[in-house]
Amino acid sequence: QVQLVESGGGLVQPGGSLRLSCAASGFTFSNYAMSWYRQAPGKERDLVAVIIRAGGSTNYADSVKGRFTISRDNAKNTVYLQMNSLKPEDTAVYYCNAGVYVSGSYYPSGGYWGQGTQVTVSA
Repeated sequence: QVQLVESGGGLVQPGGSLRLSCAASGFTFSNYAMSWYRQAPGKERDLVAVIIRAGGSTNYADSVKGRFTISRDNAKNTVYLQMNSLKPEDTAVYYCNAGVYVSGSYYPSGGYWGQGTQVTVSA
């Protein structure tokens, strides 16, 4: 069955860095665009970054541009999120998702979510 397993979250001070990983199985990873979302307490789940199937094109939310980098390794069925210059407002549970990217828009696949990994940015 489809599995997405996130890891790499934790507690970090403002200005610090973390690298999240999401290991995928149960589907043809290279056929999907991959994304990272985040959800802070009491807020909606927001799209943070997208990488297309071939890994050549990426998109980011304005709030993380220049600080976060999404990448993928199709040989390892893994997508990454390098997060630098972290801010307290980046505190959230981070989820990966497999979906499709069409005409500049990302469409998440409903059943293709991981369990999430907590990122807390605090002094």
